[in-house]
Amino acid sequence: MNDLSIGELESIIRETERIKAKPENYKNRLKDKILLMLFEKPSTRTRISFEIAMIQLGGNAIDIDESMTQLGRGETIGDSARVLSRYSDCILARVKKHETLKKLAKNSKVPVINGLSDLEHPCQVISDLFTIYEVEGGLKGVNLTYIGDGNNVCNSLLLGCAMSGINIKVVSPEGYEPGREFVEKALNISKKTGSKVEVINDPKKAAINADFIYTDVWVSMGDESEEKKRLGIFQAYQLNEEIVKLADSNCRIMHCLPAHRGLEITNGVIDGKNSIVWDQAENRLHAQKAILLRSLG
Repeated sequence: MNDLSIGELESIIRETERIKAKPENYKNRLKDKILLMLFEKPSTRTRISFEIAMIQLGGNAIDIDESMTQLGRGETIGDSARVLSRYSDCILARVKKHETLKKLAKNSKVPVINGLSDLEHPCQVISDLFTIYEVEGGLKGVNLTYIGDGNNVCNSLLLGCAMSGINIKVVSPEGYEPGREFVEKALNISKKTGSKVEVINDPKKAAINADFIYTDVWVSMGDESEEKKRLGIFQAYQLNEEIVKLADSNCRIMHCLPAHRGLEITNGVIDGKNSIVWDQAENRLHAQKAILLRSLG
């Protein structure tokens, strides 16, 4: 997130608004441009939204399966980047380790977009911020509560909310809070924007004054070995009807998906009248277009 300035983030959100309103105006903006998509982890929304975004903008996307390339036989990511960036105009990568992404960017001649790493998920959060903007008509002073694991989405949310003036409260079990460096960065940014940043452990305080409540899976990709332990620890942090009742009647519900129904969120909440989860998912497409235009346009 911090590769963007506050002004650049605002610009992408406004561009997303214009794209969603009149997508026909952007039909050939990336004519003949090529996006290479490299995925080390499974993906639904990121993969499909970026591919469709490129097609609708007039370009092409090529999905690279690591196991079908020399990466699967030991070629370094740096060497691959040197070659792939000579074939393409932009690279999208979803990686297991953030260090891989940094090596890819260091050796690439073209822009590299973070489609998710173990540290951050900025494309998701840019879309989330647009979704909040769409509902509220603005971002500054909005109250968002994130309840659950302090994972990569949470890290990017902390930074994105601080940058845009949203007050963010993260509610996580002890030992599963977001990374200290991300909390400190968000607090430093908040001094400029007036955002309030809070990290607490008490789930009973999750819904207090919340305009939006956001959750994500308790077991992220790469944490499967901890599943049994995590499921026990996180039970008190479920986003359920009791939590929602404590919030304002207009409080909106968010989830970046995929959802494990009955675990981090109940059916009644994700399918309830306050849920904007499906709008949030749709907005990935519009936001990816804005991100691509920022990188390539």
